[in-house]
Amino acid sequence: MKVALATKNKDKIVEIKEILKGLNLTYFTFYDSSDIPDVVEDGLTLRENAEKKARHCVNYTNCISIADDTGLEVDILKGKPGVRSSRFAGEDATYADNNKKLLSMLKGISKEKRTATFRCVAALVYPSGKEVTFEGSISGYIGYEPKGEAGFGYDPLFVVRQYGKTLAELGSVKNKISHRAKAFLKLKRYIKKEI
Repeated sequence: MKVALATKNKDKIVEIKEILKGLNLTYFTFYDSSDIPDVVEDGLTLRENAEKKARHCVNYTNCISIADDTGLEVDILKGKPGVRSSRFAGEDATYADNNKKLLSMLKGISKEKRTATFRCVAALVYPSGKEVTFEGSISGYIGYEPKGEAGFGYDPLFVVRQYGKTLAELGSVKNKISHRAKAFLKLKRYIKKEI
């Protein structure tokens, strides 16, 4: 079965393919065609953005499309960066820019008040118009400095309480327990029933 992954984030593509390993899928990405224009992620929720990206991809590829949107919600920041997580420090922000901004906003805040939740919504959209979404989340807290080399985005700052390590320090374990893993493992089970 051919599916399009509606993202230009190479790290995300690698991670999604790893989580969905074992399914008989052939992947098409934005890197396989220069004809697919960028999507403006202007949804107010993760779900709106995930669905919008997947629908957009279906329109250009006419094949089943998968997209996700992910947000880090820090309690003391009233849920920020949330839906703007990837653009927290600006439209062209790097992972390091976003992490630096987050750490500066949490300067002087005690560990007990640095609680956060990582959320992911994965959308599966068919050319027929059928749409299904899957959600995953993980709770933890924001560390005081980046740790670990295995992840991307906020992974070096997000400490998973039960392990006492950041997602970036957990290596392959991340793809079993993370917010994205939880959402995409649900999607994987769904696809297994469909094919």
